Amino acid sequence: MYSERGRKALEVWGTTIPLRPEELDPREVWWHARYQRLKSRGYLLRPRYSPEWIPSWTTSNRDWAECEDGKRLRYGQVIDATRISDSKVVALKQIARAEHPYEVDIALYFSSEDLVFHPANRCVPIYDVLVLDDDEEFVIVVMPLLRPYDNPRFDTVGEAVECFRQLFEGLQFMHKHRVAHRDCMNKNIMLDPTRLYPESFHPMETDLNKDYNGHAKHLTRTQRPPKYYFIDFGISRRYDPSNTDPREVPIWGGDKEVPEFQNSNEPRDPFATDVFYIGNAIKMDFLREKRGFEFMKSLVADMIQADPAKRPKIDEVVARFDVIRQGLSWRKLRSRVADVDEDLFERIVRTATHWKRRIGFVARGVPAIPTPS
Repeated sequence: MYSERGRKALEVWGTTIPLRPEELDPREVWWHARYQRLKSRGYLLRPRYSPEWIPSWTTSNRDWAECEDGKRLRYGQVIDATRISDSKVVALKQIARAEHPYEVDIALYFSSEDLVFHPANRCVPIYDVLVLDDDEEFVIVVMPLLRPYDNPRFDTVGEAVECFRQLFEGLQFMHKHRVAHRDCMNKNIMLDPTRLYPESFHPMETDLNKDYNGHAKHLTRTQRPPKYYFIDFGISRRYDPSNTDPREVPIWGGDKEVPEFQNSNEPRDPFATDVFYIGNAIKMDFLREKRGFEFMKSLVADMIQADPAKRPKIDEVVARFDVIRQGLSWRKLRSRVADVDEDLFERIVRTATHWKRRIGFVARGVPAIPTPS
């Protein structure tokens, strides 16, 4: 294998050197170096990041790929940890203060006592903020462990309708408090899996159980309606109420289809861009990929218009969606969410199985639009 010096030299020249499973990559080294200090603050990282870590596959007959401590981080800025006080698994996020100077303040604002329990607040709650003594460049925020908003998959149209409602009302809540998210695309929308996964799951292989030895069992959104959250306020901005018409120079978020950012540096309305982000998320994940969401086409088309000035404000989006939602029949709401690439035979079989399960919910009076308590 290459020496560390040789590896770094080759990295400079753009060559990727594969690491052995027991080697931490540079992102992991950052967390490994702070293992003890995080532990002293009440947060325990997984064994892989402990100074005393001995790879489990070296003392057993298992392949490293079958061992939970063989998994690397997906995103170097975020790591899972166990809160020692109550054994709750949480997420820790590393934030560079100079690069994202407003992120912590905006996140804490929505986690303040006055706002955190508001039913329309869909900003990820912040449990704790850690500043480690040796490193003032970074701050670590502690959040709930979440999952992508579309994982597990939506079972019924009604489940998706409830998701849309929470997202629209959550964005409206942010805008009413003069905050533009500026990157509320689909990858920054998550769900709280606590009720969906009563026995939890492994934070790195989320389809596996927390013990890494079997499938993670979950219920449906109809049975256990989840809450959805916006995350990542790295490029968000909060405006003074007196600034009724803010403008921002384009800054790329995760969605590269934003029309006003194409070949332009002209300051634009960040609130209108937020409306595009949400509309385009629904377009990409539902109108393109799923069947049965034609009722959203008109509203989404208006939300993603090329001219930001022609897009509806979020208040109008919420009002129009409420009318759409009330006009959907119970049969439509309980219908199955099907992929566009399903063949006819597959669709018939799955639909028959779906309605067999749905009859039980109807008989028990379970709402077609499941709303979290």
